[in-house]
Amino acid sequence: MSRLLGVAEQNRGRSTESDGYGVRMSTTANGSDSSSSTRGDPEKRVAAFFYGSFIRREVMAKGSFRPTTIEVATLNGYDIAFDPQANVFRSPSHAVCGVLVYPSHQELDRLYTRDGVGVFLPEAVLVETETRRLVPAICYVPPKRGTAGPDVKYVALLIDAAREHGFPEWYLARLESV
Repeated sequence: MSRLLGVAEQNRGRSTESDGYGVRMSTTANGSDSSSSTRGDPEKRVAAFFYGSFIRREVMAKGSFRPTTIEVATLNGYDIAFDPQANVFRSPSHAVCGVLVYPSHQELDRLYTRDGVGVFLPEAVLVETETRRLVPAICYVPPKRGTAGPDVKYVALLIDAAREHGFPEWYLARLESV
């Protein structure tokens, strides 16, 4: 887990390589792994869980984020609402599917400060991948739920992206019921 979250440290005497998730890793002289990032490192990668517009590759690209690794993941203990866009909220008996990606802080900032994105606050969550691996991640959650009805065209675009990523059938059915 510490490899994904990163530890601020100096890189002297370390070689750098990728861990396969787009996260830069460094190896110390004794061969142990640790994050190669330091505070403010523009290339530092963090695990992020996207469930709405940002599951669409073309929307990520508009924010100059083109992930090299995308994994389908589930956020247990939350549900999704469309008011009119996707928002998640705590709900112990539900789960939300999305994608687990590894953007830099700069890429996250570019995505969430784009015009039309709205107000979302980062929250620490634990997501489960299809291989049952638990990963701590950042998930952006609205401070409060909206009251508008769903944007049907928007939901249809998310369903298409969910199919493209291979989301489970039960979740596709959930989205189609909106």
